[in-house]
Amino acid sequence: MTSPTDSTGQMRLPLRRGLSGQEEAFVVSASNAAAHQALLTWPTPLGGTAALCGPAGSGKSHLARVWAERVGALPFDGMEIALADPLELEGRPLLLDSAATVDDETLFHLMNLAQAPGGALLLVSRDLPGQWPVDLPDLRSRLNGLLVLTLEAPDDAVLAAMFRARFAERSLQPAEDVIAYLIRRVDRSADSVERVVELLDGAHAPVTRVLARRVLDESGDLFAPE
Repeated sequence: MTSPTDSTGQMRLPLRRGLSGQEEAFVVSASNAAAHQALLTWPTPLGGTAALCGPAGSGKSHLARVWAERVGALPFDGMEIALADPLELEGRPLLLDSAATVDDETLFHLMNLAQAPGGALLLVSRDLPGQWPVDLPDLRSRLNGLLVLTLEAPDDAVLAAMFRARFAERSLQPAEDVIAYLIRRVDRSADSVERVVELLDGAHAPVTRVLARRVLDESGDLFAPE
């Protein structure tokens, strides 16, 4: 499939839309409260660039989408941004997921655009900006000076919310004690939550603690360290 072009023949980026108020409610807890609070008042009128970092499954992409919806930011990922029309980016807040995968020149240009009136750039990555593989000395200096907001691995409140959401997607109604049991037994990541719920759904039986114990006992790779 080819990307659409404008009247000048320039390739235009198929932007991802649909960032609406219908997205899943973001659960604020001790693992993400500081980053969530900071993004409520960012960017300032001066614009600029900030980085949102955290481990897989910490909710950083979800929180970034909540921010993008609030400020009207254009969302991209590291692969899409290379196809973007620069005229669409000027004077707009931008959200860049997988930011560590972007080439040096593009990232430096985006950070310059973020200084313009109306501009802002939120970079999302697992690793801190100081750990990104960049070669441009000026870019390295910019990254080292960024406002960095960090999220921790999901705590009990976030993990429980993940389980409830995944169960609801499959129209499953676990017994009250099941989620409390699961959050003590599985790895603290979105992938583990998804895999456990998939296994429980595949059992085609009422989701009880007994079933949860059996599924986890048969899938030892899902166990969290005691």
